[in-house]
Amino acid sequence: MKKSNPAALLPIGVFLMIYLGLGISFEYVMGIPMGFYNIPIVVAFLVAILVACVQNRTASFDQKLEWMAQGLADRNIITMILIFMAAGIFVGVVGRSGAESVAYFVLSIVPAKYSVAVLFVVSCFVSTAMGTSVGTISLITPIAAAVSQASGFSLPLCVASVMGGAMFGDNLSFISDTTIAACNGQGCQMKDKFQENFRIALPAAIAALIVILVCSFRQEQPQSVIHEYHLIQMVPYILVLLGGIAGINVFVVLLIGIFSGSLIMLATGAIHPTELLAHMGSGASGMFETSMVAILVAAMCALIREYGGFEALLNGIRKVFRGKSGGQLGMGLLVGAMDIATANNTVAIVMANPIAKQMAEEYGISSRKSASILDTFSCVFQGAIPYGAQMLVAISAVAEMEMQVSAFEILPYLFYPMFLLISSLIFIFLIPERKK
Repeated sequence: MKKSNPAALLPIGVFLMIYLGLGISFEYVMGIPMGFYNIPIVVAFLVAILVACVQNRTASFDQKLEWMAQGLADRNIITMILIFMAAGIFVGVVGRSGAESVAYFVLSIVPAKYSVAVLFVVSCFVSTAMGTSVGTISLITPIAAAVSQASGFSLPLCVASVMGGAMFGDNLSFISDTTIAACNGQGCQMKDKFQENFRIALPAAIAALIVILVCSFRQEQPQSVIHEYHLIQMVPYILVLLGGIAGINVFVVLLIGIFSGSLIMLATGAIHPTELLAHMGSGASGMFETSMVAILVAAMCALIREYGGFEALLNGIRKVFRGKSGGQLGMGLLVGAMDIATANNTVAIVMANPIAKQMAEEYGISSRKSASILDTFSCVFQGAIPYGAQMLVAISAVAEMEMQVSAFEILPYLFYPMFLLISSLIFIFLIPERKK
């Protein structure tokens, strides 16, 4: 046990001041579109690490480098980075055409009055298969805008339904960076965390679907939406989804998805071999920043832990939250606060992981439950904050369709994050965790 030292938490405060302060200034003062995402998050973490290195004059710089190296030499960090790369390659291979085929296929066989519900269900499937909420939103939101324009459904309702479905998959997918970060940070199997999460997410999804249907039926009789699609391009998504649910090793699942996707894209002439390799490279490079953030956070948290910062934070949590249920709520609010500050649920989980790990040991919370709480609460907050990537990408995608919608028009229709929070609290306080 380290001696409690609240001052050791200063690097986290410095990072939040830089990232949150500049983000608010860029987005709302200067009016820069996607302001939060114009800030180099890697630079903000480097400044925070510099502050951490300046602290604790009793230890030499070489000793601090040794502590940081020990933080990086963790099996979970290496596994996380490798899975990030493989997941990026998979998304690069299958591209957007497969996701669009899923959406238009379902819309073609379902009556028009259920179109908005279809958008929600398809978004749930695509995000679970792809492992990215932002990617799902960027793919399906233009379809949602087209559905709204062609059928007459409310545009905010259509966009919010896509966002809700995207957060469902972000929370459950085996190749989602949030799932990877939570499971590896807490040391649990992905299938165990999936089972724990599914019990929480399914009731929330059903409740959201019912409310979406009620809202849809209140509107005028809509028109049908017809568009070209290719069923064979859905196969890689289905294989990845089924492999993950079956509990197959995540690397094997991703390799199956990459191989099948490459074969299908080449056989159908959808892509040239050289383009396929380029897309693999761009998919992997899209994960570089996330991987670097995981490395920098591990280094920074290693110093904070050595200085006694985690013990100080745990002492504060112990005073407020009592018992196992209180510990779980404290853990959820911790990652929620990190997410509000960073507007990135993966970064929030990576930052909260080492603290949550100690909390789980302190309160007797299983690793599968702690991983589930981190992922679920981060998705609750990330799915609703007006300046999150999901919201900003959705608004931008609508603007590209020459239509307009604001974050505050979408917020009242974000049913899934609302019900996910309610479901999470029910499972924390009223329904005990099942023994493995």
